[in-house]
Amino acid sequence: MSILLVLAAACGRKDRASYRTEPVTRGPIAEVVNATGDVSAIVTVNVGSQVSGIIDKLYVDFNSKVKKGQVLATLDPRLFQAQLEKADAQLESAKANVEKAQASLVDSERILKRDLELRAGNLIAQADVDTASATRDANKAGLSASKAAVLQAKADRDMAATNLAFARITSPIDGIVVSRNVDVGQTVAAAFQAPTLFLIANDLTKMQILANIDEADVGKVHEGAEAKFTVDAYPGETFTGSIREVRQAPTTIQNVVTYAAVIDAPNPDRKLRQGMTASVTITTARKDDVMRVSNAALRFRPEESGATEAAPQQQPQRGAGGGQPMARGATAASRGRPEGAPAQQSGPGRPGRVYKVDVGGKPNPVNIRVDLSDGQRTEVLDGLAEGDKVIVGEAGAGGSQPRPQRRGPF
Repeated sequence: MSILLVLAAACGRKDRASYRTEPVTRGPIAEVVNATGDVSAIVTVNVGSQVSGIIDKLYVDFNSKVKKGQVLATLDPRLFQAQLEKADAQLESAKANVEKAQASLVDSERILKRDLELRAGNLIAQADVDTASATRDANKAGLSASKAAVLQAKADRDMAATNLAFARITSPIDGIVVSRNVDVGQTVAAAFQAPTLFLIANDLTKMQILANIDEADVGKVHEGAEAKFTVDAYPGETFTGSIREVRQAPTTIQNVVTYAAVIDAPNPDRKLRQGMTASVTITTARKDDVMRVSNAALRFRPEESGATEAAPQQQPQRGAGGGQPMARGATAASRGRPEGAPAQQSGPGRPGRVYKVDVGGKPNPVNIRVDLSDGQRTEVLDGLAEGDKVIVGEAGAGGSQPRPQRRGPF
């Protein structure tokens, strides 16, 4: 009978769960923000044409080094030269009209003076004097109109000369030709907007990256922070830069809001090129000698009811219905503390909870305070000592028991 009772008790007793543990270690920890961006030159200029015409000659090509004022290309100048000659002829004609009007004015003034003398001797009628006076006034106005025509002809001549000068396309800065969009014989139409013929970068030894920082991380990013990045063209090589500014203008794509961080990236070897995609890692905070606990320990929650009875009577916050947890945006984790962490603790950092294995083999909760996290380990401010072993998962076939993925700071 006693043997049967022992067998029944053994069958009714559950197998004690075993756990995987990791020790609390001491060492450096850094909090980073990951982003992506495009490599570009700090100063780039689109060189276009303000007049329409046919490309006559090209003096530069891709990767050509140019100086400010250097001729890059020329348009066929024959049409512009003919317009300039026509404007010159019109200007000369306007000047001749001024001389003609001046002579007419002098003649009308002489006639008016003679008629006034004859009128004084009653040799002519007053109507003749009035006619001479009106003629003098008309010639005076005609002279003013001729002078105005000269100014207009001069403006037309200057415009024609400017258009002829625009047929020579020059570089506005010192730099390197990044792209060339035209060939000899191609027609350039500048009727509505100036077409882009060349793209010139000022200095390719100094590049910049426009990194898209998620709105959840933009508060951590500040000017002067160190940034490391990689590009696909050089796998395994890490480049270094620093944040020059974080722009205020938001960019929203598919309901995701990002802000552009401008990262200065020295490029002395000219390995970085326009348009490369950079994977950026920005170090927002760093500590060299702190206690660290695995993030898996902060995520671990025991399945056995015995462990939950030993824990303080602090339940995760429920939604209005009382039966289901609140939405992810309203959980304790989204406010900076893990689910189940006691809210009554105060002090620096954020509250957290880990579990140790007690003498009976059951998980025992330990309330701690944490701060920086690098995605794998988290700084421990209080509640644990170096070397303490904390539970990171349940041992079983193939390793730890599969658990649903959590989203949050741990």
